[in-house]
Order: sequence, then structure tokens, then C-alpha cells
Amino acid sequence: MTLLSLTDETIGYNGEAVLTDVSLAVDAGETVVFVGESGAGKSTLLAHLYALCRDQAALVPQDLGLADNLSVFHNVYMGRLDRNSLWTNLRNLFWPANACAREVKQLLTDLSLADKMGERPTELSGGQRQRVAVARALYKGADIVIGDEPVSALDETLGRDVLDLLVSRHQTALLALHDVEAALAVADRMVGLKNGRVHFDKAPAHVTRAELQYLYERD
Repeated sequence: MTLLSLTDETIGYNGEAVLTDVSLAVDAGETVVFVGESGAGKSTLLAHLYALCRDQAALVPQDLGLADNLSVFHNVYMGRLDRNSLWTNLRNLFWPANACAREVKQLLTDLSLADKMGERPTELSGGQRQRVAVARALYKGADIVIGDEPVSALDETLGRDVLDLLVSRHQTALLALHDVEAALAVADRMVGLKNGRVHFDKAPAHVTRAELQYLYERD
């Protein structure tokens, strides 16, 4: 089943095109990874796709979007704000329900953050903050996850583990990654962006090293 479809679209901000002639179809169950140098349009494309499926998707934005004045627990809990009543959300702000606390604690344990639940994001390292944003997306329990460089602050081993969590716990994943090897390992399809266009869209086994190298060459 096709979840998202673009046909010869121009995508950008404030009337300025960033990507042109974009045709793309995403089927349920796929992990699609977008690669290309900084400024190639990966974030722009993900933002456009997220706007099309916001109600079905969890987001790990590049800027993380954490509330620094709230605890890690509350930042993760925010993933389900839209599911609960105002009263329930207010209660959990001041007196977290035991079930919610257990669920969040388990996610944080899976992400090696169990001891950070009561801390604020300002007290965490960059990699820990990134994992809090991942935990928030996981807690949402959506069918689709959209991640814009969701493991860029993590080392290779931890990054792969977190990617595996994101992919395994969502039916469909759309990810922008700077780590080409990680992209090759996790993707069902890779989409290479270059000069504001889709340069290739194919299974990792069919992507050549020359094609990948071209994406990162300076014109």
C-alpha cells in the first residue's frame, strides 16, 4: 500500500525552490533513507513528507525540539500529548501515573538513559539529548517515524542500536543519515539527493560506490 506519493513536485520554503522534479512513492513497511551532502535538501524533503502524514507519524527533528525547562520524563511523555485529555496531561505533569512512568522508564532503559529520567535536557550531553528525542518518538507509538539525522551525535555502535530500535518499532521509517554505511545497513531503499534533485532511488544492493561518491563531490 502506498502511503506517500510525490510526482514532479517542487519543494522549498517561502517561495524559493530547494528541490525540483521530485517523484517519490513510499509504501507501508519500507525503510527509506535519504543521503547527500549538507544542503542537498534532505531536511526540506523530510519536512514536506512529515506535513503530508503528520497524524500518522512520529518525528525526530534535527533541532530535537526538547523543552529544556521540563524533565526527561516529561519530554518523552510529550510524544502522547495529543492522545490524552487536558486533565490527564495536567495530572501527569505534576503527578505522573505509575503506568506512564513505567512505560517511559522502559524506553529510557532501552536507550541507556534510565538514570536520566528526572534530569532536564540542559544537564545532558548532546548524544543523550538526541536519545531523549528518539524516546519521545518511540513513545508516540505511530506507524511512521521520520528522523532527520536522528543518530548524528552518537558513536557508531550506539547509533546502529538506536537506528535498529527506530526501524523495528515502526511500520515505516523515513530517515536522513549522514553515515553512508549506516544507511546501507538499515535501508530498504536509498534516495540520493544532489543539486536539488533526486539523483538515484534504489535498493542499497544496487547503489554503486561511484554513485555515493558523486553525491559528496564538490561541483
